[in-house]
Amino acid sequence: MTAELAAETAAETNPAAPTAPRWRDRALSPEQRADALIAEMTLPEKLGQLVGLWVGASDEGGDVAPHQHDMEEPPDLDDLLPNGLGQLTRPFGTVPVDPALGALSLARSQQRIAAANRFGIPALAHEECLAGFAAWGATAYPVPLSWGATFDPDLVREMAAAIGRDMRSVGVHQGLAPVLDVVRDARWGRVEETVGEDPYLVGTVATAYVQGLESAGIVATLKHFAGYSASRAGRNLAPVGMGARERADVILPPFEMAVREGRPRSVMHAYTDTDGVPSAADGELLTGLLRDTWGFDGTVVADYFGIAFLKLLHGVAGDWAQAAALALDSGVDVELPTVKTFGEPLLRAVQDGTVPEALIDRALHRVLTQKAQLGLLDEDWQAVPAALAGRPLDDPRALRGTVDLDRPENRRLAREIAERAVVLLSNDGTLPLRSPRRIALIGPNADTPTSVLGCYAFPVHVGSQHPDTPVGIELPTLRQALAAEFPGSEIWTVAGSGIDTDDTSGFAEAVDTARRADVVIVALGDRAGLFGRGTSGEGCDVELLELPGVQRQLLDALLDTGKPVVPVLLAGRPYALGRAVTEAAALVQTFFPGEAGTEAVAAVLSGRVNPSGRLPVSIPARPGVQPSTYLAARLAGPSEVSSTDPTPAFGFGHGIGYTSFDWSGLGVEEAATGTDGAFELAFTLHNTGDRAGSETVQLYLHDPVASVVQPVQRLIGYRRITLDAGERTLVRITVPADLASFTGRDGRRIVEPGELELRLAASSTDPRLTTTVHLTGPVRPLDHTRRLHADFRTA
Repeated sequence: MTAELAAETAAETNPAAPTAPRWRDRALSPEQRADALIAEMTLPEKLGQLVGLWVGASDEGGDVAPHQHDMEEPPDLDDLLPNGLGQLTRPFGTVPVDPALGALSLARSQQRIAAANRFGIPALAHEECLAGFAAWGATAYPVPLSWGATFDPDLVREMAAAIGRDMRSVGVHQGLAPVLDVVRDARWGRVEETVGEDPYLVGTVATAYVQGLESAGIVATLKHFAGYSASRAGRNLAPVGMGARERADVILPPFEMAVREGRPRSVMHAYTDTDGVPSAADGELLTGLLRDTWGFDGTVVADYFGIAFLKLLHGVAGDWAQAAALALDSGVDVELPTVKTFGEPLLRAVQDGTVPEALIDRALHRVLTQKAQLGLLDEDWQAVPAALAGRPLDDPRALRGTVDLDRPENRRLAREIAERAVVLLSNDGTLPLRSPRRIALIGPNADTPTSVLGCYAFPVHVGSQHPDTPVGIELPTLRQALAAEFPGSEIWTVAGSGIDTDDTSGFAEAVDTARRADVVIVALGDRAGLFGRGTSGEGCDVELLELPGVQRQLLDALLDTGKPVVPVLLAGRPYALGRAVTEAAALVQTFFPGEAGTEAVAAVLSGRVNPSGRLPVSIPARPGVQPSTYLAARLAGPSEVSSTDPTPAFGFGHGIGYTSFDWSGLGVEEAATGTDGAFELAFTLHNTGDRAGSETVQLYLHDPVASVVQPVQRLIGYRRITLDAGERTLVRITVPADLASFTGRDGRRIVEPGELELRLAASSTDPRLTTTVHLTGPVRPLDHTRRLHADFRTA
């Protein structure tokens, strides 16, 4: 007997026994429960589930208060709650709040929300988690560009699971990450939020993040779908001018991989328009491709104010109701961060017949299905999260400090990622340092705690607005980290200049200090911020990839001293480094490496850690050659018909360490196979140095003749391999022909017969072993079920 039939039988035999509504019945599928609830709801109640409300947690553990963008009138919470509420926006990431008190505040707010609507449905709470849970006192991990530098999806998956567990423990349900935008122009301020400039690297690393977050019960949100990073001139929220083929072959593959292999439960649309069609109003993208083709069945949420932007910025809607109708019809399910267009304007549009109620029900079905999956429709749902379970909740003061979101295991993981993300660009033998007697530590990032954090790290994103509030986590400066790493050295610290000022008055002291030292470490880079308040971050776009302020001049002045100079970049994007590329004793690149970042840098400088990071973005030789990535066609390279040369100083995938590797004996089992077959490669990798180290084997495809223009090469696989000193291993790789596919002239993905070149390389500019293979047979069409990976095995 089914649970539904048993309930009906019980009601017939005992009329006095209460019958639970069908939508409460956990024996039914989440989809069935959603449909049963929709049938009982009024139109205002339906719309209530499709909107969020921006709230800030109270540091006293009380109810939250509405928080709204400066340009908006905040809605009245009491007016909203009787009809229910779909989401709570950033209850932890709006103001600094003790984690335990934030959890209590959220729990009380959820109780209030559930009690106010006739179905007892709580809200789904979402938070940012771009480089860790964006909450006061939570671990600040390296930014995504550093994840890319590790070339280590397994480690990223482990980090994401830890982030997810922390979020879930305090009552959060959804994380607004990862970012799957592929860097097309490094002048864009949000480069630090991306994984890199190659779609395969972005796809594999971001998919691992999705898997980790979802494994902890957190709804992962893919963003920004799609093309946000391809804006003209690298300007934030600017139009995108790419063609359909670039979109299909560069921008969309990471999202496709994440949907197929990560099973995320949410996607966020991009702000931008592509060829005149805003993503928030692109039904072919949000429904036709994402749902009908790829099979995504979760929720599509609006980027903050993105639906209103259809009227305000894009001009494709004449009023709020039109904006709501466009987004809803295209496939957007939830308006974030707060109710605007999906409120009264949409209500009136449905009532007057302009918008069919079936569109509301379609979005609502997805939202309620997700709430059922999360247990938010269960009769025994509890507002109190795991972190507060068993604790007395009647005395908020006693709770303060009882929830730790930066536990030792988190810090260990943050340090491990930071260490693997440090990229050693060059070295004349000066590194590792052998206990130098006098170290000159110079530069604007030498003694700045937040120099390791990106713009979405809580101390920068929110904490900067509350300067009297403690940072909440340990952020050792590079000076402190070097003092701990080199206890026998005398360290002299001089700023020399600010991050983005034109003041050179500190140069003289910096140069004098450098001349008296044995080695000069120069801490340069960025200050993360938002909308022009930093040199890197959302809205902090640049015209040239020149180090901010007078940092380049400071570096040149130090190079003129003749002392061994080691620049250390703590940055959010790659910068042209000028003379330092050839004149520096060594170059160390990091991308906002998180709370343990300076310790990781110090460990690399001392040699305690053998650097193994690889560049996820190219380092330009000149500051004005953007847009330029390694993923480019032949015409994008240097030539005699142009006076500019985009050749990078250091190419994508570059990085060296303190040991050496020999690659030899490449063999191909079959040099020809059909367009539906695979190639089998094998070669020997040998650590020829005197210490253990990691090499990142990168596999690139070169297609010399194709029916449409192809990039000179593109990454189709990689594997980090760690070997002890003197150890060797046989590396076998299966390369499916599917990896040679591209979008043909008719818009279909195909594999063409013909000659291919497979390059096993240490970077995009350093091929080690190359072989030519052939695909035979007919042109073969492919779809989204194609094989996505080469298979690497070691023995």
